[in-house]
Amino acid sequence: MGMTDDAAHEDELAWQTLYGETAYICPGFDVQHEQVRLPDGAETDFDYLSESESVVVLPFTPDGEVVVIEEWRQAVKRVNRGFPAGGVEGEDADLAATAHRELDEETGYEADAVEHLTTVEPANGFSDAVFHYFVAEGCEPAGEQKLDHNESISVETTEFEELLAAVENGDLRDGRTAYGVCYYELFG
Repeated sequence: MGMTDDAAHEDELAWQTLYGETAYICPGFDVQHEQVRLPDGAETDFDYLSESESVVVLPFTPDGEVVVIEEWRQAVKRVNRGFPAGGVEGEDADLAATAHRELDEETGYEADAVEHLTTVEPANGFSDAVFHYFVAEGCEPAGEQKLDHNESISVETTEFEELLAAVENGDLRDGRTAYGVCYYELFG
């Protein structure tokens, strides 16, 4: 398909938003309610989660270990191992600066440099979430964590190969971390 074919194809599939409102607001996300017209002319409701964009940081120490966090996840009622991550706030025009900030706040580590790895929409069937992945190099402990009031996080380091094996055998169940590990293994 050429560019004009792609545009025509998108027009054939596009939904028209007739009305939209924020149905529910809570810390971390909103629920949006929309009335839409489908390509066949039918009208229906559509609801989705709306949240700010996030950065996800794959942090390497100078000796090649990965800094990971263990965090309680109330929705699944267990501790979850993963990468430091956090929402992009209104003043965060610079995503790299946001990656530095989230790494520092959640782990107490600082990076020499961060580099963008990839950007994905992890659940675009029911959410407008966007994850910007960054690789952080030269990460060293630099101070205390600066956790939000609702974060329970411990910090450790591990080998990248251990994370890859945990994805392969199903022990690492955090989707955004598993994706980051696999993407870095394939393309990093």
